[in-house]
Amino acid sequence: MGATTSTASGNGSDDEPPYRWPIPPPEGWTADDVDRIPGLPPHTELIDGSVVFVSPRTAFHGRCVRLLENSLLGQAPDHLDVMREMAIKLDTRNRPEPDVLVFPVEANTGPKQTWYKPEDIVLAVEVVSPDSRERDREVKLRKYADAGFPHFWRVEDDDGKGLPVVYVYELDPTTKAYGITGIFRDRLKVTVPFEIEVEIDLTAINQRRGGSATPGD
Repeated sequence: MGATTSTASGNGSDDEPPYRWPIPPPEGWTADDVDRIPGLPPHTELIDGSVVFVSPRTAFHGRCVRLLENSLLGQAPDHLDVMREMAIKLDTRNRPEPDVLVFPVEANTGPKQTWYKPEDIVLAVEVVSPDSRERDREVKLRKYADAGFPHFWRVEDDDGKGLPVVYVYELDPTTKAYGITGIFRDRLKVTVPFEIEVEIDLTAINQRRGGSATPGD
């Protein structure tokens, strides 16, 4: 594997060794390579054979993921599990990492597991960031539909208010395309894919345990 080098640091110092960027093979990286490439930052994704680095997480993004993971985990039926920021190996050239996943508990293989199979996914959730807007709205929407995920939620900042708006999609198995079944503000209430009613107070994004708001919000 070849490598290129970059300058040692942004302050003009030559004391640190240069970082060696991994160079992909001519046909691009594979999904299995993501576990083996040294020095990749956390949450690196593989899209069409190219590695995609995520931007620094915003407070809105982190609190959305926390709210959805905790709410779903607390209400989902016993046969479903919930996990944040875990990869899915769609195929050899695509390994995205949704912000929240819902899947059968049987899909868990052990503490060293790093990805799930697409046929195990019941629901994938993406919280849109400025740098991921096109990927989440278009690329991943198409890829998740092609992979057969029956349900997909896209979450965005509601007109810059710091509150989530959730776009809920359901897969049409005939066309293998998503149709939007609801847009939720303030309160999300759904029965699929959980077979029971799940309700999430979207205005609680800034609340901590015990009901207090996060300082600064």
